[in-house]
Amino acid sequence: MAKVKTAFFCKHCGTQYSKWQGQCHACKEWNTIVEEVLQKPKTEAWQAPANSQVSIPVPLAEVSESQQARLATGDAELDRVLGGGVVPGSLVLLAGEPGVGKSTLLLQLALQVNYPTLYVSGEESLTQIKLRSNRMNNGNSECFLLNETNVEQILTQANTLKPKLLIVDSIQTLQTDLIDSGAGSVSQVRECTSALQRFAKQMHIPVLVVGHITKDGMIAGPKILEHMVDVVLHFEGDRNYLYRILRTPKNRFGSTAELGIYEMESKGLRIVENPSELLISSSSSNLSGHAIAATLEGMRPMLIECQALVSSAVYGTPQRSSTGFNVKRLNMLLAVLEKRAGFKLGAKDVFLNLAGGIRIEDPALDLAVAAAILSSSLDVVIPEKYCFAAEVGLSGELRNVPRVEQRIQEAEKLGFTTLVVAQKSKLPTSKLKVIALDNIRGLVELLF
Repeated sequence: MAKVKTAFFCKHCGTQYSKWQGQCHACKEWNTIVEEVLQKPKTEAWQAPANSQVSIPVPLAEVSESQQARLATGDAELDRVLGGGVVPGSLVLLAGEPGVGKSTLLLQLALQVNYPTLYVSGEESLTQIKLRSNRMNNGNSECFLLNETNVEQILTQANTLKPKLLIVDSIQTLQTDLIDSGAGSVSQVRECTSALQRFAKQMHIPVLVVGHITKDGMIAGPKILEHMVDVVLHFEGDRNYLYRILRTPKNRFGSTAELGIYEMESKGLRIVENPSELLISSSSSNLSGHAIAATLEGMRPMLIECQALVSSAVYGTPQRSSTGFNVKRLNMLLAVLEKRAGFKLGAKDVFLNLAGGIRIEDPALDLAVAAAILSSSLDVVIPEKYCFAAEVGLSGELRNVPRVEQRIQEAEKLGFTTLVVAQKSKLPTSKLKVIALDNIRGLVELLF
Protein backbone atom coordinates (compact mmCIF):
# COMPACT_ATOMS: atom_id res chain seq x y z
CA MET A 1 0.00 0.00 0.00
CA ALA A 2 1.41 3.39 -1.03
CA LYS A 3 2.24 5.84 1.71
CA VAL A 4 -0.24 8.68 2.06
CA LYS A 5 1.41 12.05 1.50
CA THR A 6 0.31 14.83 3.81
CA ALA A 7 1.04 18.51 4.29
CA PHE A 8 0.20 21.16 6.85
CA PHE A 9 -2.12 24.10 6.15
CA CYS A 10 -3.07 27.22 8.13
CA LYS A 11 -6.82 27.30 8.81
CA HIS A 12 -6.77 31.10 8.88
CA CYS A 13 -4.92 32.04 5.69
CA GLY A 14 -4.38 28.69 3.90
CA THR A 15 -0.56 28.84 3.77
CA GLN A 16 1.05 25.41 3.22
CA TYR A 17 3.94 24.09 5.34
CA SER A 18 6.02 20.92 5.16
CA LYS A 19 5.88 20.31 8.91
CA TRP A 20 3.84 21.43 11.89
CA GLN A 21 4.70 24.61 13.74
CA GLY A 22 3.03 26.65 16.42
CA GLN A 23 2.71 29.99 14.60
CA CYS A 24 1.86 30.74 10.98
CA HIS A 25 4.54 33.02 9.52
CA ALA A 26 2.08 34.50 6.99
CA CYS A 27 -0.81 35.66 9.21
CA LYS A 28 1.00 35.47 12.61
CA GLU A 29 -1.83 33.39 14.13
CA TRP A 30 -1.08 30.71 16.71
CA ASN A 31 -2.32 27.08 16.75
CA THR A 32 -3.95 27.27 13.31
CA ILE A 33 -1.73 24.69 11.52
CA VAL A 34 -3.52 21.40 10.73
CA GLU A 35 -2.45 18.30 8.83
CA GLU A 36 -4.26 17.30 5.63
CA VAL A 37 -3.83 14.81 2.82
CA LEU A 38 -2.06 16.29 -0.17
CA GLN A 39 -3.87 16.88 -3.45
CA LYS A 40 -4.08 13.72 -5.53
CA PRO A 41 -5.64 14.10 -9.03
CA LYS A 42 -8.23 11.40 -9.71
CA THR A 43 -10.56 12.97 -12.21
CA GLU A 44 -10.61 16.12 -14.30
CA ALA A 45 -12.18 19.23 -12.85
CA TRP A 46 -15.44 20.54 -14.26
CA GLN A 47 -14.94 22.51 -17.45
CA ALA A 48 -17.26 24.98 -19.10
CA PRO A 49 -18.75 24.03 -22.50
CA ALA A 50 -16.47 24.52 -25.46
CA ASN A 51 -18.71 27.18 -26.97
CA SER A 52 -18.36 29.46 -23.95
CA GLN A 53 -16.78 32.85 -24.50
CA VAL A 54 -12.97 32.96 -24.24
CA SER A 55 -11.50 35.87 -22.28
CA ILE A 56 -9.26 38.17 -24.32
CA PRO A 57 -7.66 41.53 -23.42
CA VAL A 58 -9.96 44.48 -24.14
CA PRO A 59 -8.96 48.18 -24.08
CA LEU A 60 -10.51 50.12 -21.22
CA ALA A 61 -12.13 52.61 -23.61
CA GLU A 62 -14.03 49.78 -25.37
CA VAL A 63 -15.53 48.29 -22.21
CA SER A 64 -19.30 48.68 -22.15
CA GLU A 65 -20.75 50.62 -19.20
CA SER A 66 -24.17 49.03 -19.45
CA GLN A 67 -24.93 46.99 -16.33
CA GLN A 68 -26.52 43.58 -16.50
CA ALA A 69 -30.03 43.46 -15.08
CA ARG A 70 -30.23 42.10 -11.56
CA LEU A 71 -32.50 39.22 -10.63
CA ALA A 72 -35.26 40.19 -8.21
CA THR A 73 -35.67 37.74 -5.34
CA GLY A 74 -39.15 38.81 -4.29
CA ASP A 75 -37.73 39.59 -0.83
CA ALA A 76 -37.56 43.35 -0.28
CA GLU A 77 -35.13 43.04 2.63
CA LEU A 78 -32.72 40.76 0.79
CA ASP A 79 -32.88 42.86 -2.38
CA ARG A 80 -32.02 46.03 -0.45
CA VAL A 81 -29.11 44.40 1.39
CA LEU A 82 -27.72 43.02 -1.89
CA GLY A 83 -28.03 46.43 -3.54
CA GLY A 84 -31.13 45.87 -5.68
CA GLY A 85 -31.15 42.13 -6.37
CA VAL A 86 -28.83 39.27 -7.23
CA VAL A 87 -26.19 40.04 -9.85
CA PRO A 88 -25.88 37.31 -12.54
CA GLY A 89 -22.55 35.51 -12.23
CA SER A 90 -21.99 36.54 -8.59
CA LEU A 91 -21.01 34.25 -5.73
CA VAL A 92 -22.80 35.07 -2.46
CA LEU A 93 -21.88 33.58 0.93
CA LEU A 94 -24.53 33.46 3.68
CA ALA A 95 -23.10 32.70 7.13
CA GLY A 96 -24.73 32.40 10.53
CA GLU A 97 -25.04 30.39 13.71
CA PRO A 98 -26.73 26.96 13.73
CA GLY A 99 -30.52 27.22 13.85
CA VAL A 100 -30.69 30.92 13.01
CA GLY A 101 -32.61 30.26 9.77
CA LYS A 102 -30.07 30.22 6.92
CA SER A 103 -31.61 27.22 5.14
CA THR A 104 -35.12 28.57 5.77
CA LEU A 105 -34.22 31.92 4.18
CA LEU A 106 -32.73 30.36 1.05
CA LEU A 107 -35.49 27.75 0.62
CA GLN A 108 -38.05 30.51 1.01
CA LEU A 109 -36.15 32.45 -1.66
CA ALA A 110 -36.15 29.45 -4.03
CA LEU A 111 -39.91 28.97 -3.58
CA GLN A 112 -41.02 32.57 -4.10
CA VAL A 113 -39.12 33.48 -7.29
CA ASN A 114 -40.68 32.92 -10.71
CA TYR A 115 -37.65 31.52 -12.55
CA PRO A 116 -35.87 28.12 -12.53
CA THR A 117 -33.91 27.48 -9.35
CA LEU A 118 -31.71 24.55 -8.27
CA TYR A 119 -31.52 23.98 -4.50
CA VAL A 120 -28.64 21.66 -3.57
CA SER A 121 -28.50 20.31 -0.01
CA GLY A 122 -25.71 18.25 1.46
CA GLU A 123 -27.10 18.36 4.99
CA GLU A 124 -30.79 17.45 4.63
CA SER A 125 -32.70 14.81 2.71
CA LEU A 126 -35.23 15.74 0.04
CA THR A 127 -38.05 14.66 2.38
CA GLN A 128 -36.92 17.09 5.08
CA ILE A 129 -36.80 19.93 2.55
CA LYS A 130 -40.26 19.01 1.27
CA LEU A 131 -41.74 19.04 4.79
CA ARG A 132 -40.26 22.48 5.42
CA SER A 133 -41.57 23.82 2.11
CA ASN A 134 -45.10 22.64 3.00
CA ARG A 135 -45.09 24.94 6.05
CA MET A 136 -44.16 27.96 3.93
CA ASN A 137 -47.24 27.70 1.67
CA ASN A 138 -45.17 28.85 -1.29
CA GLY A 139 -45.09 26.97 -4.56
CA ASN A 140 -42.58 27.32 -7.38
CA SER A 141 -43.04 24.69 -10.07
CA GLU A 142 -39.55 25.48 -11.36
CA CYS A 143 -37.77 24.82 -8.06
CA PHE A 144 -35.60 21.68 -8.38
CA LEU A 145 -34.02 19.85 -5.45
CA LEU A 146 -30.77 17.89 -5.45
CA ASN A 147 -29.19 15.94 -2.59
CA GLU A 148 -25.47 15.78 -3.46
CA THR A 149 -22.09 16.63 -1.91
CA ASN A 150 -19.76 16.00 -4.87
CA VAL A 151 -19.06 19.35 -6.50
CA GLU A 152 -18.38 17.87 -9.95
CA GLN A 153 -21.78 16.15 -9.95
CA ILE A 154 -23.49 19.33 -8.76
CA LEU A 155 -21.97 21.43 -11.54
CA THR A 156 -22.77 18.78 -14.14
CA GLN A 157 -26.43 18.74 -13.11
CA ALA A 158 -26.53 22.54 -12.97
CA ASN A 159 -25.01 22.78 -16.45
CA THR A 160 -27.68 20.37 -17.75
CA LEU A 161 -30.61 22.12 -16.02
CA LYS A 162 -29.27 25.67 -16.59
CA PRO A 163 -31.22 27.39 -13.76
CA LYS A 164 -31.18 31.12 -13.22
CA LEU A 165 -30.18 30.66 -9.57
CA LEU A 166 -28.08 27.98 -7.84
CA ILE A 167 -28.29 27.54 -4.04
CA VAL A 168 -25.80 25.29 -2.21
CA ASP A 169 -26.30 24.29 1.43
CA SER A 170 -23.55 24.20 2.61
CA ILE A 171 -19.97 24.74 1.43
CA GLN A 172 -18.55 22.79 4.41
CA THR A 173 -20.33 19.59 3.25
CA LEU A 174 -19.01 19.69 -0.33
CA GLN A 175 -15.99 17.74 -1.53
CA THR A 176 -14.19 17.34 -4.82
CA ASP A 177 -12.48 14.27 -6.28
CA LEU A 178 -9.33 16.33 -6.78
CA ILE A 179 -8.65 16.41 -3.02
CA ASP A 180 -8.24 13.39 -0.76
CA SER A 181 -8.93 15.20 2.52
CA GLY A 182 -12.33 15.14 4.21
CA ALA A 183 -15.19 17.56 3.64
CA GLY A 184 -14.84 20.85 5.51
CA SER A 185 -11.03 20.90 5.48
CA VAL A 186 -9.09 23.95 4.35
CA SER A 187 -8.13 22.49 0.96
CA GLN A 188 -11.62 21.10 0.27
CA VAL A 189 -13.39 24.38 1.07
CA ARG A 190 -10.90 26.35 -1.03
CA GLU A 191 -11.13 24.05 -4.07
CA CYS A 192 -14.94 23.69 -3.95
CA THR A 193 -15.40 27.45 -3.65
CA SER A 194 -13.04 27.98 -6.57
CA ALA A 195 -15.06 25.53 -8.70
CA LEU A 196 -18.34 27.28 -7.84
CA GLN A 197 -16.75 30.64 -8.62
CA ARG A 198 -15.61 29.49 -12.06
CA PHE A 199 -19.06 28.07 -12.78
CA ALA A 200 -20.79 31.32 -11.75
CA LYS A 201 -18.51 33.55 -13.85
CA GLN A 202 -18.45 31.35 -16.97
CA MET A 203 -22.16 30.45 -17.04
CA HIS A 204 -23.44 33.84 -15.67
CA ILE A 205 -25.52 32.03 -13.06
CA PRO A 206 -25.60 33.51 -9.54
CA VAL A 207 -24.62 31.06 -6.80
CA LEU A 208 -25.74 31.41 -3.16
CA VAL A 209 -23.68 29.37 -0.70
CA VAL A 210 -24.34 28.69 2.99
CA GLY A 211 -21.33 28.84 5.30
CA HIS A 212 -20.92 27.64 8.89
CA ILE A 213 -19.29 29.70 11.61
CA THR A 214 -16.92 28.74 14.42
CA LYS A 215 -17.49 29.15 18.15
CA ASP A 216 -15.64 32.47 17.93
CA GLY A 217 -18.19 33.82 15.46
CA MET A 218 -15.84 33.63 12.45
CA ILE A 219 -16.76 31.96 9.16
CA ALA A 220 -15.46 28.38 9.21
CA GLY A 221 -12.72 27.52 6.74
CA PRO A 222 -9.80 29.52 5.37
CA LYS A 223 -9.93 33.30 5.36
CA ILE A 224 -9.51 33.20 1.59
CA LEU A 225 -13.13 32.01 1.39
CA GLU A 226 -14.35 35.53 2.20
CA HIS A 227 -11.96 37.02 -0.36
CA MET A 228 -13.11 34.72 -3.18
CA VAL A 229 -16.83 35.46 -2.92
CA ASP A 230 -18.44 38.66 -4.19
CA VAL A 231 -20.88 39.19 -1.30
CA VAL A 232 -20.71 38.08 2.34
CA LEU A 233 -24.01 38.06 4.25
CA HIS A 234 -24.20 37.56 8.01
CA PHE A 235 -27.50 36.25 9.37
CA GLU A 236 -27.69 37.12 13.05
CA GLY A 237 -30.22 36.36 15.73
CA ASP A 238 -30.79 35.36 19.32
CA ARG A 239 -32.65 32.22 20.31
CA ASN A 240 -34.49 34.27 22.95
CA TYR A 241 -35.83 36.70 20.34
CA LEU A 242 -37.83 36.15 17.17
CA TYR A 243 -35.97 38.81 15.20
CA ARG A 244 -33.26 38.01 12.65
CA ILE A 245 -30.81 40.59 11.31
CA LEU A 246 -29.25 40.35 7.84
CA ARG A 247 -26.02 42.34 7.39
CA THR A 248 -23.45 42.52 4.60
CA PRO A 249 -19.84 43.18 5.69
CA LYS A 250 -18.69 42.79 2.06
CA ASN A 251 -20.56 43.70 -1.11
CA ARG A 252 -18.87 44.34 -4.45
CA PHE A 253 -22.14 45.47 -6.03
CA GLY A 254 -23.66 47.75 -3.41
CA SER A 255 -23.47 49.36 0.00
CA THR A 256 -22.30 47.53 3.12
CA ALA A 257 -24.40 49.71 5.46
CA GLU A 258 -27.79 48.20 4.67
CA LEU A 259 -29.73 46.12 7.16
CA GLY A 260 -32.56 43.60 6.77
CA ILE A 261 -34.87 42.59 9.63
CA TYR A 262 -36.99 39.42 9.72
CA GLU A 263 -39.27 37.78 12.25
CA MET A 264 -39.20 34.00 12.62
CA GLU A 265 -42.65 32.42 12.45
CA SER A 266 -43.98 28.89 12.10
CA LYS A 267 -44.47 29.43 8.35
CA GLY A 268 -40.98 30.83 7.80
CA LEU A 269 -39.37 34.26 7.92
CA ARG A 270 -41.61 37.32 7.75
CA ILE A 271 -40.29 40.70 6.61
CA VAL A 272 -40.48 43.39 9.29
CA GLU A 273 -41.51 46.49 7.34
CA ASN A 274 -41.58 48.90 10.29
CA PRO A 275 -39.04 47.74 12.92
CA SER A 276 -39.40 50.91 15.00
CA GLU A 277 -42.83 49.85 16.31
CA LEU A 278 -41.39 46.51 17.44
CA LEU A 279 -38.24 47.95 19.05
CA ILE A 280 -40.10 50.45 21.26
CA SER A 281 -42.13 49.19 24.21
CA SER A 282 -45.31 51.14 24.99
CA SER A 283 -45.14 50.45 28.76
CA SER A 284 -41.83 52.25 29.44
CA SER A 285 -42.96 55.85 28.99
CA ASN A 286 -43.34 56.43 32.76
CA LEU A 287 -40.15 54.63 33.85
CA SER A 288 -36.71 56.10 34.45
CA GLY A 289 -33.69 54.84 32.53
CA HIS A 290 -35.45 54.71 29.16
CA ALA A 291 -34.56 56.88 26.16
CA ILE A 292 -35.43 56.66 22.46
CA ALA A 293 -32.67 57.02 19.84
CA ALA A 294 -33.30 57.99 16.21
CA THR A 295 -30.77 55.82 14.40
CA LEU A 296 -29.96 55.07 10.80
CA GLU A 297 -28.73 51.82 9.27
CA GLY A 298 -27.88 52.33 5.61
CA MET A 299 -30.93 54.01 4.11
CA ARG A 300 -33.32 52.75 6.80
CA PRO A 301 -34.22 55.02 9.76
CA MET A 302 -35.20 53.28 13.00
CA LEU A 303 -36.20 54.35 16.49
CA ILE A 304 -34.63 52.16 19.17
CA GLU A 305 -35.25 52.10 22.90
CA CYS A 306 -32.14 52.37 25.10
CA GLN A 307 -32.56 50.92 28.59
CA ALA A 308 -30.07 51.76 31.35
CA LEU A 309 -29.76 50.73 34.98
CA VAL A 310 -27.39 52.52 37.36
CA SER A 311 -27.00 51.17 40.90
CA SER A 312 -24.45 51.19 43.71
CA ALA A 313 -21.62 48.73 43.22
CA VAL A 314 -21.85 45.73 45.56
CA TYR A 315 -18.27 44.63 44.96
CA GLY A 316 -15.11 46.69 44.87
CA THR A 317 -14.94 46.90 41.08
CA PRO A 318 -18.05 48.39 39.41
CA GLN A 319 -19.62 46.33 36.63
CA ARG A 320 -20.01 47.60 33.07
CA SER A 321 -22.34 45.47 30.97
CA SER A 322 -23.86 46.22 27.57
CA THR A 323 -26.14 44.35 25.17
CA GLY A 324 -26.25 45.60 21.59
CA PHE A 325 -23.90 48.53 22.29
CA ASN A 326 -20.10 48.66 22.29
CA VAL A 327 -18.79 48.33 25.87
CA LYS A 328 -15.72 50.48 25.13
CA ARG A 329 -18.02 53.20 23.81
CA LEU A 330 -20.09 52.90 26.99
CA ASN A 331 -16.99 53.39 29.17
CA MET A 332 -16.07 56.47 27.15
CA LEU A 333 -19.54 57.99 27.65
CA LEU A 334 -19.39 57.30 31.40
CA ALA A 335 -16.03 59.09 31.58
CA VAL A 336 -17.45 62.07 29.68
CA LEU A 337 -20.48 62.26 32.00
CA GLU A 338 -18.22 62.21 35.07
CA LYS A 339 -15.66 64.70 33.76
CA ARG A 340 -17.84 67.14 31.80
CA ALA A 341 -21.24 66.86 33.51
CA GLY A 342 -20.13 66.28 37.12
CA PHE A 343 -21.88 62.95 37.72
CA LYS A 344 -19.94 60.57 39.96
CA LEU A 345 -20.46 57.23 38.23
CA GLY A 346 -17.08 55.67 39.02
CA ALA A 347 -18.50 53.68 41.96
CA LYS A 348 -21.74 52.69 40.19
CA ASP A 349 -22.74 49.55 38.35
CA VAL A 350 -24.00 50.45 34.87
CA PHE A 351 -26.04 48.07 32.71
CA LEU A 352 -27.18 49.02 29.21
CA ASN A 353 -29.50 47.22 26.84
CA LEU A 354 -30.91 47.97 23.39
CA ALA A 355 -34.47 46.65 23.32
CA GLY A 356 -35.25 43.78 20.95
CA GLY A 357 -31.78 42.24 20.99
CA ILE A 358 -30.61 44.35 18.04
CA ARG A 359 -27.02 45.56 17.62
CA ILE A 360 -26.45 49.05 16.18
CA GLU A 361 -23.16 50.86 15.40
CA ASP A 362 -24.65 54.28 14.63
CA PRO A 363 -22.82 57.07 16.59
CA ALA A 364 -26.18 58.86 16.93
CA LEU A 365 -26.94 56.46 19.79
CA ASP A 366 -24.54 58.32 22.09
CA LEU A 367 -26.95 61.04 23.21
CA ALA A 368 -29.79 58.59 23.92
CA VAL A 369 -27.45 56.31 25.89
CA ALA A 370 -26.22 59.27 27.96
CA ALA A 371 -29.81 60.40 28.58
CA ALA A 372 -30.86 56.91 29.70
CA ILE A 373 -27.87 56.63 32.09
CA LEU A 374 -28.57 60.04 33.63
CA SER A 375 -32.28 59.23 33.92
CA SER A 376 -31.56 56.02 35.80
CA SER A 377 -28.89 57.62 37.99
CA LEU A 378 -31.19 60.47 39.08
CA ASP A 379 -34.34 58.29 38.90
CA VAL A 380 -36.04 60.96 36.82
CA VAL A 381 -38.33 60.05 33.94
CA ILE A 382 -37.49 61.53 30.53
CA PRO A 383 -40.46 63.49 29.14
CA GLU A 384 -42.74 61.43 26.94
CA LYS A 385 -42.38 61.57 23.13
CA TYR A 386 -38.73 62.72 23.31
CA CYS A 387 -36.08 61.15 21.07
CA PHE A 388 -32.36 61.83 20.60
CA ALA A 389 -29.86 61.80 17.74
CA ALA A 390 -26.32 63.13 18.27
CA GLU A 391 -22.76 61.95 18.78
CA VAL A 392 -20.94 62.80 22.00
CA GLY A 393 -17.29 63.88 21.82
CA LEU A 394 -14.56 63.46 24.44
CA SER A 395 -14.82 67.10 25.50
CA GLY A 396 -18.58 66.75 26.02
CA GLU A 397 -19.56 68.53 22.80
CA LEU A 398 -22.42 67.22 20.67
CA ARG A 399 -21.65 66.46 17.03
CA ASN A 400 -24.18 66.40 14.26
CA VAL A 401 -25.13 63.17 12.49
CA PRO A 402 -26.06 62.73 8.81
CA ARG A 403 -29.56 62.56 7.31
CA VAL A 404 -31.39 64.33 10.11
CA GLU A 405 -34.43 64.79 7.86
CA GLN A 406 -34.95 61.02 7.59
CA ARG A 407 -34.75 60.65 11.36
CA ILE A 408 -37.30 63.45 11.77
CA GLN A 409 -39.71 61.79 9.33
CA GLU A 410 -39.48 58.47 11.18
CA ALA A 411 -40.08 60.19 14.53
CA GLU A 412 -43.09 62.06 13.16
CA LYS A 413 -44.54 58.86 11.76
CA LEU A 414 -44.48 57.22 15.20
CA GLY A 415 -46.03 60.21 16.98
CA PHE A 416 -42.98 61.76 18.64
CA THR A 417 -43.12 65.49 19.31
CA THR A 418 -39.52 66.48 20.18
CA LEU A 419 -36.11 65.56 18.74
CA VAL A 420 -32.86 66.59 20.47
CA VAL A 421 -29.90 67.02 18.11
CA ALA A 422 -26.54 68.79 17.97
CA GLN A 423 -26.27 72.56 17.54
CA LYS A 424 -24.64 72.46 14.09
CA SER A 425 -27.12 70.06 12.48
CA LYS A 426 -28.87 71.16 9.30
CA LEU A 427 -32.49 71.28 10.39
CA PRO A 428 -35.27 71.02 7.78
CA THR A 429 -38.68 72.55 8.37
CA SER A 430 -41.09 70.12 10.02
CA LYS A 431 -43.95 69.91 12.50
CA LEU A 432 -41.64 68.14 14.93
CA LYS A 433 -40.05 70.34 17.59
CA VAL A 434 -36.26 70.15 17.20
CA ILE A 435 -34.04 71.18 20.11
CA ALA A 436 -30.38 71.85 19.25
CA LEU A 437 -27.83 71.52 22.06
CA ASP A 438 -24.15 72.44 22.13
CA ASN A 439 -22.75 70.09 24.80
CA ILE A 440 -23.68 67.42 27.32
CA ARG A 441 -24.36 70.01 30.03
CA GLY A 442 -27.18 71.36 27.91
CA LEU A 443 -28.79 67.91 28.00
CA VAL A 444 -28.65 67.87 31.80
CA GLU A 445 -30.21 71.33 32.04
CA LEU A 446 -32.92 70.42 29.51
CA LEU A 447 -34.07 67.15 31.05
CA PHE A 448 -33.04 67.18 34.72
